[in-house]
Amino acid sequence: MTPHAGPPAPGATRTTVIGLMSGTSCDAVDAAAARITRDGHELRLTPLGMVSEPYDDELRHLLAAALPPGRTDLADVCRLDTRIGQSFARLAVRADRELCAGRAELIASHGQTVFHWADGGVVHGTLQLGEPAWIAEATGLPVVSGFRTRDVAAGGQGAPLVGLIDRMLLRGRPGVPAALNVGGIANATVLAPDGTPAAFDSGPGNALLDAAARHLTAGRLDRDTDGRLAARGTVHGPLLDRLLAEPYYVLPAPKTTGRELFHAGYLRTALDAVGPLSDPDVLATLTRLTARTVADALRPFGVTEVLASGGGTRNPVLMAELRQQLGAAVRLRTSDALGLPSAAKEAYAFAVLGYLTLHGLPGTLPECTGAEGPRVLGSLTPGRTPLRLPTPLTQAPRTLRVTPAPPAPPAPWP
Repeated sequence: MTPHAGPPAPGATRTTVIGLMSGTSCDAVDAAAARITRDGHELRLTPLGMVSEPYDDELRHLLAAALPPGRTDLADVCRLDTRIGQSFARLAVRADRELCAGRAELIASHGQTVFHWADGGVVHGTLQLGEPAWIAEATGLPVVSGFRTRDVAAGGQGAPLVGLIDRMLLRGRPGVPAALNVGGIANATVLAPDGTPAAFDSGPGNALLDAAARHLTAGRLDRDTDGRLAARGTVHGPLLDRLLAEPYYVLPAPKTTGRELFHAGYLRTALDAVGPLSDPDVLATLTRLTARTVADALRPFGVTEVLASGGGTRNPVLMAELRQQLGAAVRLRTSDALGLPSAAKEAYAFAVLGYLTLHGLPGTLPECTGAEGPRVLGSLTPGRTPLRLPTPLTQAPRTLRVTPAPPAPPAPWP
């Protein structure tokens, strides 16, 4: 493997970072590479591309069996921690080779959340698997990981952690902009006209949709691709009303949830209570639920623009439903409008969080997570060379601007 120079020398303003992410859909690993440049109060992020790989069938089944409401043991936890770490490591090596020409300087790994211990609106702990030593060993690069735990230790929700990045992206936009990510769980950040942010998980994104597809097709389908089943169905009022009665939705922000609540067993209980429904009607109702709970959560803030990202943006039926629920006065676009690919937005966000940690800067906002104060996030695993940290920055960036990568040079004349 091509030798690496290690982290940037003190005073350097540009760092090439690979962000690794597997979200609450628990089906694949995404790697997004970025060149991050500091210029006074501004960070400039230049996307270098994204690669993604699904978990293999054995790992996916092991992970699905261990997630709530399933039961597991420490032997399976060890296997998962190792296998997930190795999956992240393989993709990091590929991303460095294909996207960075072997010149990446830092890996920021979110890991795979397997349990978020929330009870009564308070988060007591969180667990992400994917041992970073495998990534550091395979790439030779330092790895920042374990982002959520420090925020929880400081009294925060530990999620959503992209609030700071979203505020930097949204700052300066007119009206009341919001950043929305629709993964397994949907989360949003809203920026008030005075610059005050709010962030929260609104509820299920794709989690119940995917659980329904698996349950209703006896495992033949993992998801309702392009919303094809939902498009053929009709929303069932009694099922929707039952689902909307979930107490989580009326909790104040900041708040977080996950598959610990919105899982297959939760869905089966609701379906059993309303009697038999056609598969399309179930999917249509769950699609409405996701769109409705997002819109209900955003409405009190007077949001005027929503910039969406995540796997849910690839579902045209969900996006159409979300547009209808938000209303004509709210402009709905994807984060691609800002130059940030919607499929990789969260991986890029964690690349920025890794950059901030490397430079000694906080990655959280108390307004967004409820923590006692801003905190530098994560733990740092050294790479193959001696660890050389840059001089800590004393000035936190205020804005994040996405800049296009320069065009590749033309191929030489044959």
